[in-house]
Amino acid sequence: MGNLFHWVGSELSNNTKVNDMILVGFPSLQQYNHLLFTALLCIYAFIITGNLLICFVIWRESCLHYPMYFFIAALACSELCYTAVLIPKMLADLLDKEKKISLTGCLLQAYFAHALGALEAYILTVMAFDRYLAICKPLQYQTIMTSKFYISLLAGCFILGFSTPVLEVVLISFLPFCGPNHIENVLCDFPPLTSLACTDPMLIYLVEFFVTLFIFMTTLPFVLLSYIRIVHAILGNKSKLGRQKAFSTCGAHLIVVLLFFSSAIFMYARFSKSSSVHYDKVVDLIYVVFTPLANPIIYGLRNHEIKKALRKFLCH
Repeated sequence: MGNLFHWVGSELSNNTKVNDMILVGFPSLQQYNHLLFTALLCIYAFIITGNLLICFVIWRESCLHYPMYFFIAALACSELCYTAVLIPKMLADLLDKEKKISLTGCLLQAYFAHALGALEAYILTVMAFDRYLAICKPLQYQTIMTSKFYISLLAGCFILGFSTPVLEVVLISFLPFCGPNHIENVLCDFPPLTSLACTDPMLIYLVEFFVTLFIFMTTLPFVLLSYIRIVHAILGNKSKLGRQKAFSTCGAHLIVVLLFFSSAIFMYARFSKSSSVHYDKVVDLIYVVFTPLANPIIYGLRNHEIKKALRKFLCH
C-alpha cells in the first residue's frame, strides 16, 4: 500500500500543473470561525473520548467478550480513524485564511475517507448478520459465530473497505489539473476533485458510480433483510421481556444503520448534484461530524451492558 501511494504521488507531480487545492468551506460564516472551531473541537473531543471509552471497556470487561461487542469495538475504532482523517484538517482550516492542501494530500484524504466509510458500511452489515443469527437462530449461534469466523468476517470488511477506492485513486492520479483549484467543500472528495480536471472525467464518474453502487448493493440489502427477519422473529416471541430486550438491542443498531446509510445515500447516491453548493456542504458535514457523534451516544448510553461496565469503571 505504501508503494501505491508513493507511485500515486509521483504520478500527480508529473501530470499536474496545480500542486495545491483550496477548500472553500463556508466563506459566508468567516466571522464565526472561532465559535465554529470551539464547537467542532468539543464535538471531536466527545467523539474521541466516547469511542475510546467503548473500546477500553469492551477490552477490559470479560463479560463483554462476545462477537456483538467485538464488532462494536471495531466500529468505534473505524470512527476514530475516520474522524481523524477529516476533522483535524477542518479545524485547522477554520483558523487558516488560505485553507490550502496539497493535491497528493487531498487525494489521500479522499481515499481514506472513502475506505473508512466503506469499512463502516461492511461492519454494520456484519453486525446485522450477527444479530440475525443471535435472534433468529439462537441454538446454532455458538456453532456458527466462532472466534475464527467473526475474526474472518472483520478481516473481510477491512479488505473490501480499503480496496474499493483504489481504482478511483489510480485513475484520478492520471488526470491533469491546470486550474482552477478551489474545491467548493469543507473536505476533499472524489467528485469535486475530479470536476477540477482539465479533461473529460466521464470515465471516473462512471467508475465512482459503479464503486458506490457495489458498496450499497453488497451491504444495504443484507442489512434490511436481516432486520426484517429480526423484527418478524421478535414479534413472534411470546415473552414480553424477551421482546423488549431484543427491541432494545436491535433498535440501537437500527438507529446507527439508518443514520449512516441515509446520510451516505444523500451524499453519494444522488442522480444529480444539488443546485445549491451550500446544501452539499451541509450534507457532507452531517455525514462527517454528526453521524460519528451519534455512535458513542447510542452504544454508550443505550446499551445496558456497556453502561453497566462504564459505571463500574468510573466508580473504580
